[in-house]
Amino acid sequence: MSLPLPPSPIKMNRSVEELSRVQSPRPETPEPDSRQGRRNPTAAGVQLLDNEGAVSPQFELSLRHIFAKYCMPPASKHKGVVVIPEGAHFTEEGLDAWATATNGQPFDEETKAELREMLDITEQGCLTYKGFLQIYQLQTENDEEETWRDLSAHGYDRTLKLVASRREELDNETSGTS
Repeated sequence: MSLPLPPSPIKMNRSVEELSRVQSPRPETPEPDSRQGRRNPTAAGVQLLDNEGAVSPQFELSLRHIFAKYCMPPASKHKGVVVIPEGAHFTEEGLDAWATATNGQPFDEETKAELREMLDITEQGCLTYKGFLQIYQLQTENDEEETWRDLSAHGYDRTLKLVASRREELDNETSGTS
């Protein structure tokens, strides 16, 4: 007795690049309906939070670059890596500039008071780098897509790479030239 042949197999070994093109016509930009991070990592392995819920190293590098654009004292670069000086923080102007670049407008006074109450700040009430990381750790835990929108606003794609045109602008800002 012969058994019927199984149906022809579905092609399962498609490349990650082929799959990303199927899922998004523009894989370099975040798509609001995609899910990433530690709850649903992509085949490329991009995670915003690690398995313990902390900011992943790759995500931290992106956040370091963003923080560096608005902090005082100014950040520097050493061998291509952004170096955040000890004691760096957002002044009121830096916080407003970051919030505007991220959300289109500065935070209202109530939001600023909440940030000062919940996050790591200087004695003068300025947001530190540690506090900045806390913002993104908490936000990503609660609304990962909001974090991806923030990253996109600062020129990052879903692989945490700067999009070329934004990279030039951001590099000029970080190096102090415009």
